[in-house]
Amino acid sequence: MEPLTWTGSIAFLDPIFVYSLIALVIAIVVWIVLSAVLPEGVATTNPDGTLTMASGPRKTATQAVKLLFVLVVALLVLYLVLGVFMGTGAGIIGAMSQQFLPVWTSLIILYAASIAFKRRLGLYGKLYDSPIGMIGFGLVMFWVFTGIFGQLDLIVTHDSLSQVSGMKNKVPGTPLRGAEEGDFQWYLLGGDNLARDVFSRMVKGAGVVVQIAPLATLFAFMVGITLGLPAGFYGGRLDTFLSFLANLILAFPVILLFYLLVTPEIVATGVPNYMAIVLFVFPIVFLAVLLNSRFYTRPRVRTPLLICVLGAATWLYLSLVSTGGFLINTKDYSIWGLPTYMDLFDVPGGILVVFVSVVFVNSPTVFRIVRGLALDIKTRDYVAAAQTRGEGPWYIMLWEILPNARGPLIVDFCLRIGYTTILLGTLGFFGLGLPPESPDWGSTINEGRKLLSIYLHPALPPALALLSLVLGLNLLADGLREESLKD
Repeated sequence: MEPLTWTGSIAFLDPIFVYSLIALVIAIVVWIVLSAVLPEGVATTNPDGTLTMASGPRKTATQAVKLLFVLVVALLVLYLVLGVFMGTGAGIIGAMSQQFLPVWTSLIILYAASIAFKRRLGLYGKLYDSPIGMIGFGLVMFWVFTGIFGQLDLIVTHDSLSQVSGMKNKVPGTPLRGAEEGDFQWYLLGGDNLARDVFSRMVKGAGVVVQIAPLATLFAFMVGITLGLPAGFYGGRLDTFLSFLANLILAFPVILLFYLLVTPEIVATGVPNYMAIVLFVFPIVFLAVLLNSRFYTRPRVRTPLLICVLGAATWLYLSLVSTGGFLINTKDYSIWGLPTYMDLFDVPGGILVVFVSVVFVNSPTVFRIVRGLALDIKTRDYVAAAQTRGEGPWYIMLWEILPNARGPLIVDFCLRIGYTTILLGTLGFFGLGLPPESPDWGSTINEGRKLLSIYLHPALPPALALLSLVLGLNLLADGLREESLKD
């Protein structure tokens, strides 16, 4: 069987794409230079007193950048569309485009439905008025759908842990030796130093990021909001004490703190499990205070609602912190947890340690942001109006202050997922936390960099995947910030 080239039978598009990309880069450089030295245009006064801005070199360069950018994007879309229909006939790009068909379909459905109903979707709907936000959201959702479908084995071409004889460090597009009927015939992005499929490991690595980064960031926000709101609202000794604890944690270098938390010696003492027991209770506290403050004057609704919600939340909490029927299980002692027949799921030890570490490191920063917002917003007139109505402190914090702080918090949430993704990659790169065979991007980059001077393909795909996801999160945050400022 013949090896696959990158573009196969659609290689006639390659020169057009290369020249368009070079022209775009040159146009961007020219635009930057002209923006620094020339005004946007020359203003002329009309007979009726109005002003007309005549086009100048800077405006021409701007239009050239836009046109060339559209051309490059159109060519990329053409590559993908032809690849979906032609498959391996369009080379490696075509084969990968066809493998990602569930992702493309999901993105099209998501964008079509969101644009159709964007005026009813609040801030999320307004995101589609921002080109930057739409691009960032598309990049993020591409990897989210990739992670989801990758876990369902709808995208991967091979087992991410299986090793195939003769495929060690093979270049992208190498045909599989001894492939049986039903097996995918190529390693699309080549093989790594253990003869595993780089493409499948990249897809599976997206699943690891999708599982850990958003949920860990959400838990960190629960901790930061639950502690930051009362610290900013009440002030005094409570604020001083909580701020001291936050500053104490922030005084440690982040990487050093991560390293201390995930080292085997610390894990063996059960410290991460104790931290999980404490940190993971904050979402329950948040839900309890949120519902109680909202329905405090309606006890017939409040009581059954609290019982149902907190009962389910407690069950999930115990399932999350219990492993094998134990809350803590060390060599010296054990603490019983949720019985195994009631345990909904067991979180692998390595993932739990990384999860707890991310929550612990991010919570103080979120606390300081929420505290600062609460200090500012509590002086507003609508807060004084709520106090005049006789509303309780927690009602004011959760239903007056928090909703009006949503803009900065949503933006920071997106950025913090990006930071968390980088931290996960850093931990994996240093071989900490997750198991060595894990396909997470950091571990894959670390394994590939050992032979980077000879083989680029094992390390480059996960590195580009990490870069594109973080870039998408940053662009999404910029789009959300831009739209939230218009409110």
